[in-house]
Amino acid sequence: MLKSWVVVAFGVLIASNTASGIHYDSREALIIVVILLSACNVFLKPVLMLFSLPFIILTFGIGIWVINALLFLFVGALVSGFHIDSFGSALWGAFVVSITSGVAALLFGSPNQRRGVNINVGRAGPSPHAGQQTRGTSQPRQPRQPKRVIEDDDVIDI
Repeated sequence: MLKSWVVVAFGVLIASNTASGIHYDSREALIIVVILLSACNVFLKPVLMLFSLPFIILTFGIGIWVINALLFLFVGALVSGFHIDSFGSALWGAFVVSITSGVAALLFGSPNQRRGVNINVGRAGPSPHAGQQTRGTSQPRQPRQPKRVIEDDDVIDI
C-alpha cells in the first residue's frame, strides 16, 4: 500500500512538473491528493468502470483514461492547495500517473505478476486412435510420449 502511494505521489509530482495546468502549493496538499486519489481509485473507480463498461468497450479502453482524468479533476476540486486548470491537464496527469504506475509495476512487481499466459492450441487429451495400428499395415506401434508436467503456469487449452 505504501509502495503504491509513493508511485502515485511520484506520478503526480511528474505530472505537475511537466504540465502547465497542474499546480500544488505545498507538500501537504500533495500528500492529501495522493491519499484521496488512492482512495478514489479503490472505492469510486470500480463503480465508475462498471457503469461505463459499454463506453470502455466501444473506445477499446480509452474510457478508463477518461475515468482516471475525471477522478484526477475531482480530487483537484476537493483539495484547496492543488489546482488543475483544464480537463486536458487532467488527461495529461492521468496519463502520467498511469504510465508511472505501469513502469513501477513492471520494474518492482513480483515475478508472478510479470509472467505471461501460455496458450496451447490443440487437443486437450490423447487422440482416440493414438497408439492403434491401422489394419493391413505392418507398422510397429509408436512408444507413448511421456506427459509434460506444467508447474505454476497459466495455460489455456483451445
